[in-house]
Amino acid sequence: MSKCRMALLPDRGVLAITGEDREKLVQGIATNDLARLETERALHTGLLSPQGKILFDFFVVRTTDALLIETARASVAALKQRLDMYRLRAKADVADVSGRYTVVVCWGGPHAPDHEGSPTVGFSDPRHPELGTRHLASLESEWNCDAEGAEAATQDDYHAHRIAIGVPEAGRDFALGDTFPHEALYDQTRSVSFTKGCYVGQEVVSRMQHRATARKRVVPVVSSSALPEPGSAIRAGDVTIGTLGSVAGTRALAMLRLDRVAEFRNKGIAITAGSAPIEIKLPDWVTFPLVPPDAAGTAS
Repeated sequence: MSKCRMALLPDRGVLAITGEDREKLVQGIATNDLARLETERALHTGLLSPQGKILFDFFVVRTTDALLIETARASVAALKQRLDMYRLRAKADVADVSGRYTVVVCWGGPHAPDHEGSPTVGFSDPRHPELGTRHLASLESEWNCDAEGAEAATQDDYHAHRIAIGVPEAGRDFALGDTFPHEALYDQTRSVSFTKGCYVGQEVVSRMQHRATARKRVVPVVSSSALPEPGSAIRAGDVTIGTLGSVAGTRALAMLRLDRVAEFRNKGIAITAGSAPIEIKLPDWVTFPLVPPDAAGTAS
């Protein structure tokens, strides 16, 4: 049996939303349905612009007296400001509690997400089961890596594992403020609900879902040689068709125009990132084809 690996994610922060209207507040603006928290420990979701693009990407976990929001540390202040703006007269308070928690991720072996009687809050990553568990480790908790019998790993180790699975991360694989949920695979990672009531940007998301018009997607790519740095252009001949995201050796995630990929492959034109030839390797857990059935009418 493989041993669990555990890594600290120092670039993650935490907000706490308290008050009797806390769930009503988040339900009215997030892409996902908080009703899922009745049967699931946590969910992954986003907050969109009116144009339907992802402004904030985060996890929500319910505790006895609060909703904890785990997000990129660089986004904490702006997300708090946005939540305060939507709060209006709601009986809810939003606080930055990043100083109280260390975010830890465990994968690759037995790892219990629950910490009964401990200030540490754990949950299975709702995006994909192989991503393991995430833990908001309180400074008041005695829970630690040694107690779990886990092997210490680095943040880069975790991202290499995530890249191999094919799950994108905001800021690394897609730009906040410039990406639609379908492009960031929200429809594949259970990060958006198509049955809940209205939320900011919902009409655009619903239209893309029902018309199947997502031309761009984050997809895994592989190369036979070293890949260039993240952010490098991906080209077919002289035409740019995407951007390289997270890189781990000869594997990476990339935001690609899938319709252009199919077009140039049919013409026998190689797709490259820098000087490295790349191939797209769709993971077996996604439900969309490499060639979109209908690229017409996509929002851009």
